[in-house]
Amino acid sequence: MLVFDRQAVRRNRDRAATAWSSHDFLVAEAAERLLERLSEVRRTFPLALELGCHGGNLAPKLLGQNGVERVVQCDLSARMARSAAENGQPALAVDEEALPFGAGTFDLAVSLLSLQWVNDLPGALLQIRHSLKPDGLFLAALLGGDTLQELRTALMLAEIELSGGAAPRVSAFADLRDVAGLLQRAGFALPLADRDLLTVSYQSPLKLLHDLRGMGAANALIERPRNGLKRAVLLRALEIYGERFALPDGRLPATFEIYWLLGWSPDAEQPKPLAPGSASHPLAAALGGSEQAVPSSKPEV
Repeated sequence: MLVFDRQAVRRNRDRAATAWSSHDFLVAEAAERLLERLSEVRRTFPLALELGCHGGNLAPKLLGQNGVERVVQCDLSARMARSAAENGQPALAVDEEALPFGAGTFDLAVSLLSLQWVNDLPGALLQIRHSLKPDGLFLAALLGGDTLQELRTALMLAEIELSGGAAPRVSAFADLRDVAGLLQRAGFALPLADRDLLTVSYQSPLKLLHDLRGMGAANALIERPRNGLKRAVLLRALEIYGERFALPDGRLPATFEIYWLLGWSPDAEQPKPLAPGSASHPLAAALGGSEQAVPSSKPEV
């Protein structure tokens, strides 16, 4: 199923590359959280792959952590890749849906707030696993279903009120349970998934719209209207945003839900769950209790 116009995603990224540092707060925050999670892993990863490098925020911070010696940065946007290359690490224009890397190339693959705009996420995850060495690690953050719920609600209500119907104006993102299931489907071992909620407040929702455009996150849905948003609808949406969501101090919140995915490329030496019935000690002993026989449910003959 094609949900996103990948050419529009690329154009949005290209446009955002020129002033990326003025709008990179969300990726910068996600980068800090990714590094924190990676620090809990007691492994070294000499060669790392970054998918969706944006302006190159993450790679310099990855160097030296967990033994990372080199980071290959990739982005759908050639302009973003050129900008990222200024940090001294190699950068390529690469489509996440068609990775050019051979099997078993990387020790680590990371991605920050980029994979949510991939149409074939199962295929992308499969290719990422294929590019990892055995027992290589995949760690990614992507935007989740509650992202920009305030903006989505305000635009929908305003358009229904003034136009009699609502067009898709804000991207809808997948549910955490569905995304987590894709890790197993792609063949990752020991998969983990959880989420963070990050709320940013604005004096005006117009600044939020400016930031979204500046971070390359403008509407890229295939079914998006091509004639833009009417001024009256936009002004009414701004009113609804304030009426429904204003904080006590008058500022307006914007929610970003971040899904975190972690999985390992399979390896024979990885720990595996014990087979049912293979425990060597009774559960009752571990819990400080005693075992009791369960009466048979079969009738006596």
